[in-house]
Amino acid sequence: MLIWMRSEPRENEARAPMTPKGATDILAKGWRVVVEDTPNRCIPTAKYRDVGCEIMENGSWVTAPKDAIILGLKELPEDGTPLRHRHIMFGHAFKGQSSGRTLLDRFKMGGGKLLDLEYLVDDTGRRVAAFGYWAGYAGAALSVMAWGQQQRGKTLGEVSVFASSTEMARSVRASIDAIPTILIIGAMGRVGSGAMDLCVTAGISPTGWDKTQTAHGGPFPEVLTHDILLNCILAHKGAPVFVTANARTTTRKLSVIGDIACDPNSDFSPIKVYNTSTTWDVPTLRSHETPPLDVMAIDNLPSLLPVESTNDFASQLLQHLLTLDYPHAGVWGRAQKIFATHI
Repeated sequence: MLIWMRSEPRENEARAPMTPKGATDILAKGWRVVVEDTPNRCIPTAKYRDVGCEIMENGSWVTAPKDAIILGLKELPEDGTPLRHRHIMFGHAFKGQSSGRTLLDRFKMGGGKLLDLEYLVDDTGRRVAAFGYWAGYAGAALSVMAWGQQQRGKTLGEVSVFASSTEMARSVRASIDAIPTILIIGAMGRVGSGAMDLCVTAGISPTGWDKTQTAHGGPFPEVLTHDILLNCILAHKGAPVFVTANARTTTRKLSVIGDIACDPNSDFSPIKVYNTSTTWDVPTLRSHETPPLDVMAIDNLPSLLPVESTNDFASQLLQHLLTLDYPHAGVWGRAQKIFATHI
């Protein structure tokens, strides 16, 4: 068994799906572990080398043996080349995303497989490994900071990695002169719990909604009565729409939306006032000018806290990586069936 952890080509992506401690457990099974060298990863390459991993150059996975399992997180370079390996990553290809068809075509051409991290689920359908908590924490932080800047007639400027979650919460509290009213939809889930914890740590008492409050399917006029909406519900078939396109010109208090789930190109997105993700350089987009409505929709929020989020996610994923020698059972068997359906 050869597990090849690739580098992440995306800018501002310092996370990793496996830590040196996890690699030690995998090596103990007699498997090979290759780690690509990159200066951007939050864990230095030397720490992987020290536990016995083989180190290869950045981007060399393309020439890896065909039976290697390529382990990564975010998108591959969009170069159109056929994909012949089994890839473990977030593919963003199963919800009608515009780039999803292109990615699946590449797998079809190369004969590889996508074992999508978003679709690794247990026998009850619950995801077994997720960055959700840290996405919620960081997404809530940036949304509140954006609101604070908006009150001063400004927009949130470029953001970068925070030293810790504690430092992030301190920065949030210092960014506001008043306490905003916040509605968190999906408050009981991983993402929502992270958003809730950030708010509470920063001295804000948000309102939390979950299935009980959204079961009627909408419309949801209450959303417009809060300063900030934090959407923590993943886009899925049948998801209710929380903010319709005409909300921009409707009388509202709402002025910042943190679409933490961030799937603007999916037909199932519950936020209909924007259609593109935002970036670390420009964290918000203005959906409407008067009154202002800003949307924060960064799709790699946990990378703002790369060490904490990596350690958490990698520890969740490890027990399942250790079962890759049974590819047709458990989470891997279910992931392969989902891929086969979409391919």
